[in-house]
Amino acid sequence: MSNLIEKSINLGLGLFAYSREKVEELVEELVQRGEIANKDARQFASELVKRGEEQRSELKKIVKEEVTKALDNFNIAKKEDIVTSDEISKIVREQIKQVLREEGISKE
Repeated sequence: MSNLIEKSINLGLGLFAYSREKVEELVEELVQRGEIANKDARQFASELVKRGEEQRSELKKIVKEEVTKALDNFNIAKKEDIVTSDEISKIVREQIKQVLREEGISKE
């Protein structure tokens, strides 16, 4: 049983790379070798898949944080910093209206 725990911990370290099918194959192999009871196989596979999903989520969060830090260090514009063409058009229209009002050409 301790061998099974050791293998599951080692597997957990790289589990996020495993698909559900691979996990099920691994668990089936453990059942065939008698390292896990057939009645526990489904629950064990579900726990491994859940652990893999948690690791994927955590890895995604870490990567996102690191990319954000890197972008901040290089002063690269973010999506929310970029002015759209619609916003530019609106600004230009407002400026034209302002100039026309100042010149007395428009009363708007």
